[in-house]
Amino acid sequence: MRRVDAKLAWLGTAVLICVVGCSEGQGDPGSTHASHDGAVQHAPVSRDASRPVPEEYQAGENRFNELCARCHGLDGLGTNTGPPLVHKIYEPSHHADFAFMRAAMQGVRAHHWKFGNMPKISEATPDDVNRIIPYVRWLQREAGID
Repeated sequence: MRRVDAKLAWLGTAVLICVVGCSEGQGDPGSTHASHDGAVQHAPVSRDASRPVPEEYQAGENRFNELCARCHGLDGLGTNTGPPLVHKIYEPSHHADFAFMRAAMQGVRAHHWKFGNMPKISEATPDDVNRIIPYVRWLQREAGID
């Protein structure tokens, strides 16, 4: 049992370290960004703006715009202070939903990008993040990221 607990703790720590934040940063949403290992990551692909956000994701969109867009940009495309969430790095197989929850609730050290550490979002509740995650996943699917 302890071995399983240790593996889960290690996995949770590894995923948490991989999540990225916003505070001090560089780059434009339409530019390339350097990852922690110096590799260049290309800008995200935006969704088709002519398609409205489905009703089931609109509450998440509203909370995202209130709590996250100042750093992660409208439609999750990134800003000069935070990385794009509509990016292959954040696909579900690389950053599971709980990683987004932990980042918002606890903050996280920078890993993939050079924007600095992400502080915890004190205004966010778990319910907020549980609304935001499906919206971000929808944005990713719209951009061809699954």
